[in-house]
Amino acid sequence: MNRKRKYWILFSIFSLLIVSIAAIRYYSNNISIKNIKLSSPNNNAFQEEIYVELKKPAPVYVEYWKAGSTDRFQTTLSSKDIKHSIDLLLLETGTTYEYQIVIDRMFNVTSKVLSFHTREQSPWLNFHWVNNGGPFDTKAFGDGLIMICYARVPGFIALVDANGNVKWHWQVDDIGVRAATITPRGTILAMLRPPNKDVIDDKPKEHRKILEEIQKPMRRGKIGFAGGTAVAEIDLTGKTLWRLELKGKVENDLIHHDIRMDKDNHINTLYRTSRIYQNPNKTSAAPDTLMGDGIVVLDTLGNKLWNWSVWDVWDIENDSLLDDFGYDRFHMNALNFDTDGNYLVSVAMEDQIWKVNSKTGELMWKFGRNGDFKMDSTAWFSFQHAINVNSEGDYMLFDNNLFREVSRTLSFHLDTATMTATTKINAPLPTVKYTSRMGNGYLLPNGNLLQTSAKTGSVMITNMNGKVLWELDSPFVPYRVEYIPANIWDNYFKKEQ
Repeated sequence: MNRKRKYWILFSIFSLLIVSIAAIRYYSNNISIKNIKLSSPNNNAFQEEIYVELKKPAPVYVEYWKAGSTDRFQTTLSSKDIKHSIDLLLLETGTTYEYQIVIDRMFNVTSKVLSFHTREQSPWLNFHWVNNGGPFDTKAFGDGLIMICYARVPGFIALVDANGNVKWHWQVDDIGVRAATITPRGTILAMLRPPNKDVIDDKPKEHRKILEEIQKPMRRGKIGFAGGTAVAEIDLTGKTLWRLELKGKVENDLIHHDIRMDKDNHINTLYRTSRIYQNPNKTSAAPDTLMGDGIVVLDTLGNKLWNWSVWDVWDIENDSLLDDFGYDRFHMNALNFDTDGNYLVSVAMEDQIWKVNSKTGELMWKFGRNGDFKMDSTAWFSFQHAINVNSEGDYMLFDNNLFREVSRTLSFHLDTATMTATTKINAPLPTVKYTSRMGNGYLLPNGNLLQTSAKTGSVMITNMNGKVLWELDSPFVPYRVEYIPANIWDNYFKKEQ
């Protein structure tokens, strides 16, 4: 290479470097941060909201870490704008964090390292639920959180970690929260319940008290059924997206026990439905009012899209139990989706799970005692709750068994070609954890089970044999507790690799 050409190449590189430096300075001067402000939404100690104002529109994200830690986190990239609001979630309380604002450009513009200190946890959220001397294997818990609801006033939803710390909290002052679940779009759907609609004892009971209770006729009726009068959707920053009052939207203005959002973002839930019936075997001329259950689908504005009534598929004429249980004949207490989009319904009074076609309302099959599937009689369940299809594709439920007086989680493989049921999981809880009503059994990502003995106030992680590995002791009766996997937060932040 001749000397003239060599100088020309060096000059070109030098010129390009000068232009690049000028470009970087231009971007820094024109796409820079004008203002940063922090706040704690709802006065939560475990959450910070960072307001960032730029001189010109650009997308941004935040890198943050606990002071002195090598673990770093990064929020998702925001949309191109001048003003940004970015939430930092699941923070440790009473802790110093450092962070940087990053403007996402060809040449990123980064703020200096800033810091903030989260305050101590609010006293009303320091429950110390797991400091009870019970099993405390945090590895058995996994890296997610459990979601627990309080049905009195003020109602709340709390997400709790393996150490019993509240990492997320949503509160509603005028009503309780009966149950909540994660939606397909990564939000929380909550059934809101006025306590005066369902007068129950919310304090956990000892084992002998529960046994005394089940010797009496089970309390039933159109008031005592864990009902709700409103629905709300909450995002994972704790913001209420909407709240729907159900008065005039469904029969009796009430829904009950379970609520789910489908892939079309519609609300699917259970409701109470009546039927006037004249029993030909009765001498009285007065007809009976039978109370049953149904499924209703609403949009988020409360418009009814579809509904199904059990009376449409039930053989009333040959039902010998109507005289004794006509005021609450079925007591459906759980609703979920099968993998094909049809409904799974827990019918407590029949000790069965029903599959209902979500388009036609056809009763496709019944599973359980006296059902359509051949099964091991030792796996018969009664007054079951929380039907779900687990990650193995098996049908899972929580057995409140009123006959055996042992609560357990069961799962089954159902062969609809041979109409046989094979028991896959049979995980009984210790006798002292027996609960006659409510509760749940779910398969965790790590292969353990989440089991809730509602009446005793115990939320447990067990192995497949029912051995308790971790336990939370609730001061109130938790109707149902669900597991929130760690990847639910991927739309908000991720740990840097």
